[in-house]
Amino acid sequence: MTDRILTINAGSSSIKLALFAATPMLPMLVRGQIEGIGAAPRLVLRAPDGTVLDQHAIEPARVSDHASALDALLASLAPHLGRDLVAAVGHRVVHGGATFVAPIAVGDTVMSALRALEPLAPLHQPHNLAGIEAARRAFPSALQVACFDTAFHRTQPWVSDTYALPRAYYERGVRRYGFHGLSYESVMARLALDAPDVARGRLVLAHLGNGASLCAVSGSRAQATTMGFSPLDGLPMGTRTGQIDPGVLLYLMTEDGLDAAGLADLLNRRSGMLGLSGLSNDVRTLEAAGTAEASGALDYFVAHTVREIGGLAATLGGLDGLVFSGGIGENAWRLRARIVEALGFLGVDLDVAANRRSDPVVSIPGSRVVARIVPADEEAAIARHTAAFARSERP
Repeated sequence: MTDRILTINAGSSSIKLALFAATPMLPMLVRGQIEGIGAAPRLVLRAPDGTVLDQHAIEPARVSDHASALDALLASLAPHLGRDLVAAVGHRVVHGGATFVAPIAVGDTVMSALRALEPLAPLHQPHNLAGIEAARRAFPSALQVACFDTAFHRTQPWVSDTYALPRAYYERGVRRYGFHGLSYESVMARLALDAPDVARGRLVLAHLGNGASLCAVSGSRAQATTMGFSPLDGLPMGTRTGQIDPGVLLYLMTEDGLDAAGLADLLNRRSGMLGLSGLSNDVRTLEAAGTAEASGALDYFVAHTVREIGGLAATLGGLDGLVFSGGIGENAWRLRARIVEALGFLGVDLDVAANRRSDPVVSIPGSRVVARIVPADEEAAIARHTAAFARSERP
């Protein structure tokens, strides 16, 4: 019987799970996910090399929430776990607030504090915590460790961390937390192995997906990011507005009578590329649609991504590397090409063929700014934190 480490990454409509051997190299043994929770759930379980071990649709009534989805994933995982012991479970938690700046063991007190942060990340935090509760029931003797998306950004300077509000609000916790930190951490870890000279330079990391953000990094430390107090700020996203004039919100409150719940629904679920296109939040659907509205949504995404990358390059005093990750960043070669080509003035020159193939390097040899694709591996980052925490907990 061997100790295993399990990681759980519970999103708004999906759960990702990975199983690792609790040895120094932390080899991944199997990974799986369920997508479409509450709608058209589908489960897939894969070996580390991508071989499909199990794949099937599930009746929606059987997987109506995150607890039942995790139960289904664990049932699928059981034959691969055998008699091995899950010694620790690591969880992605989107928001750690000002208090949680490093991984922490989860008990009742910590859970209460994390629930208090749910209003700051309503699309994510409740599901993250549902995953923790389900894992506590499934593995009552295992150490549960929360790993925070906000922690990576705690190195950013005060000017990148605050808003121009009275200072008392900053002390209360109204500040720019930043998100996608586990993704950025995993990208930097991979980059340090594959291109250490690039990793030490001035970088903009572009996590582009249904949720999207950018992070400026210098000397391997976060300096600024586009998301702020909540995951709503910055780039336009699948269903979220991104940056918006607060005056618009005041107008909607006074003229349309929208309350906090109405604004939250509008800004989180009915805006972004879905709202602009009136069709979908999926880039693949929008690229295939060919309508003016779909094209306009993609144009808006590209334009605002380019603008924000330029702003972060100014923050860094120049740019040495541009690194793409996330579902769009890794796979949507047309959008990636448009973004890189628009940034030619910064010194990044696109290799058209390499970009279409989604090669690891998509800039031409000799490009002053290197453009790379580094797939995010949040599960590996969570596993590293969890293993380190578990070792520190041993007597």
